[in-house]
Amino acid sequence: MTDPDVEGINVPGYGYLQTSPEYFLKRLLAAGFPDCYQMGPNFRADEQGRLHNQEFTLLEWYRRGFNHHQLMGEVRELVDAVLGPAEYRTVEYGELVRDLDRPRAELDLAFAEACERLSGRVFVTAYPSDQAALARLNEDGSAARFELIIDGVEIANGYWELLDPDEHRARFDADLAVRATRGLADRDVDEAFLAALDVGLPSCSGVALGVDRLVMIACGVSALDDVMSFRN
Repeated sequence: MTDPDVEGINVPGYGYLQTSPEYFLKRLLAAGFPDCYQMGPNFRADEQGRLHNQEFTLLEWYRRGFNHHQLMGEVRELVDAVLGPAEYRTVEYGELVRDLDRPRAELDLAFAEACERLSGRVFVTAYPSDQAALARLNEDGSAARFELIIDGVEIANGYWELLDPDEHRARFDADLAVRATRGLADRDVDEAFLAALDVGLPSCSGVALGVDRLVMIACGVSALDDVMSFRN
């Protein structure tokens, strides 16, 4: 994965532990597979703290023919089934971070601080185009992406998925350029994933939901230590 904000854990002689099942599930969709999901362990380096652990449980699923608004409704249904029904509100990224003409690092810090102050269940939408990751863009140029924040904790991150293989390549190249400026290790582009995109990814939306964090909230505790059997 080329994402400059995600570092994998290297296993010498084998490669990297999975940081997300995203590419594999999309390859299944491109091969004609129907709606699909995976729930299981994922691994990211240097993630440790009250809300982070290097090994964590992720539920990721994809819905053919859905846009991100429809997927938000499904996320809401799942969360309500676990936590009980509640009100949701939607805010745009620009409402939380008003001065967008700042360096990315400052924006990320301001956004994180704003999210920590959110109470209740809040969907954040309309991210800037340079934070689209692998989401397509809306007609106004914003990213067709959402995050669900519950009482200041990020729970889910979803996209109306980008389909254009050439734009995927361009974004991967941009990721690698950012990695170089940050002094991060280079990453090989996943050519099998790109080949699947050339075949054609169907119109779909996908979301990744942090199971450990959702369980933490359901149990009324404030740290992953209280719900995970083992920490590393």
